[in-house]
Amino acid sequence: MTQDTARAPLPAERDAHLLGVLERDGVVRVADLTAELGVTAVTVRRDIARLEREGRLARVHGGAVAVRTERTADRREDTPAETPDADPRTTGSIGVLVPSLDYYWPEVVRGMEAEARRHGLRIVLRGSSYDTTDERPALRRLVESEEVRGLVCAPRMDGRTAPDVVEWLAASGVPHVLVEREAARGPHRAALESVVSDHALGALMAVHHLADLGHRRVGLVLSRESPTSRKIAAGWRAACHELGLTSAEHFERLAPDRKRPEFAGVVDDVVSTALGSGTTGLLVHSDPEASAIAQRAMDRGLSVPGDLSVVAYDDEVASLFSPAMTAVHPPRDAVGHAAVDLLVKRLADPSRPVHREAISPRLMVRESTGPVPR
Repeated sequence: MTQDTARAPLPAERDAHLLGVLERDGVVRVADLTAELGVTAVTVRRDIARLEREGRLARVHGGAVAVRTERTADRREDTPAETPDADPRTTGSIGVLVPSLDYYWPEVVRGMEAEARRHGLRIVLRGSSYDTTDERPALRRLVESEEVRGLVCAPRMDGRTAPDVVEWLAASGVPHVLVEREAARGPHRAALESVVSDHALGALMAVHHLADLGHRRVGLVLSRESPTSRKIAAGWRAACHELGLTSAEHFERLAPDRKRPEFAGVVDDVVSTALGSGTTGLLVHSDPEASAIAQRAMDRGLSVPGDLSVVAYDDEVASLFSPAMTAVHPPRDAVGHAAVDLLVKRLADPSRPVHREAISPRLMVRESTGPVPR
């Protein structure tokens, strides 16, 4: 008797697996499929490109998302919970442009999809990149090629082309909502419609949590590349002012992208600074950076939270670390729902005032924070 040898899955088998994941989760990632199927990333990307040409999915940065076919529409219409709130003014497609589906954004997009279905709308999703300098071409293609009724987008607001993107949106005549972004235009700083997580409040909650545990010497570590960092820093500084923490009692650091070679050195420096300054509590954006710092502290003989309490910001994977990390949890799903709801209301009433919504995050208290050591 001969033993079956392992073989690479055939294209039809790969398609079945990929589409099955889409049916279950609504999103697939290239990195996950390469591990699950035992094939190269190039093979997975080619499969995704072919299936997109066949109209069976939509490519985004780092993977793909499901498209709403007639078959799935029929199934959803048979389900009372998914019956859309039909309105002839809000039918058709809306375009969505987000930076990626590798981190943070999948849950936001799922919230958008659920809210869109409720209104009988279809989402056309595209991914840009945090490295993209100008999102106007991608937005223009969504409007011209897909004939979308409106746009929900998260453009870069810290680049040199950000004012041009804002002006393009305002001049396009297409209803639009910014998600996890805020912007204003013109000499009177007229605001664009937006839905955001209140990240400043999230940071303030984290600092107050540390202070309630008795921590006075606290530190902040921010991701240098993230557009969220500015708001977290604002909330952090407001909390320090409220609590009377002087500059001698807290420190701040910017961390580079964790893929860069200098990242490990910055992590070690943060732990050394904490030790040297008597810092007993840290707020770190985001989860991977928080995990790296906590791990380095433990490698150097410190106890988390016995010697150093750590709060992560984002709560994507914070609960998986050991000890499970206390984290600020932004309302990603709710932000996605609210962004589409705001766009639907704009489509139904173009003359309504501009709305800007900020949704509060939650503090998830777990095992990585504790009373200040005595």
